[in-house]
Amino acid sequence: MKRLPLLLLLTVMIGGCGRTSSDVQTAASGLWQAQLLGGESPADGFSFTAQFNVSGAGGALTFPSGGFQFLTQGPCFPVNGITPTGDMNLTVNTNNYEVTGTFTMAVVANGNTLTLSGNVTGNENSLYGLTLSNGLVTGTWTLAGSNTDGCVDTSGSFSMTQASSGTT
Repeated sequence: MKRLPLLLLLTVMIGGCGRTSSDVQTAASGLWQAQLLGGESPADGFSFTAQFNVSGAGGALTFPSGGFQFLTQGPCFPVNGITPTGDMNLTVNTNNYEVTGTFTMAVVANGNTLTLSGNVTGNENSLYGLTLSNGLVTGTWTLAGSNTDGCVDTSGSFSMTQASSGTT
């Protein structure tokens, strides 16, 4: 019976090391820029900017009109008709304010699907309102190509950086 209070204390201490909340999620909202490496022509050298909001519950990404734009145009993804979706789930270590989490995104257009999956790192600053700074996502991408426009199944790695601080 003496072990029960010790076990309860350890559970409370470990549970206090991090938190996931709506504030942490929405702090990641803002402008991000991605560079994709690898792939086969014409699906190589993709880069894009994405402006999105991150919802608190589940971390779903919502993109305002014009909130996603490829910086490198090609037959795989036209200027118009792009549909991005995704989510970003974050946790903050309350001891050192480091943010970690997961990121997924899918971009569909022209019969092609670009899927990104990676890990998020950054720092929380709640001194002057909750913000995420130094946000970085690194991971892998795959393209399921339709092959009707020369875009074939291919893959590579990517990094996506926070271009400006998120706000709440």
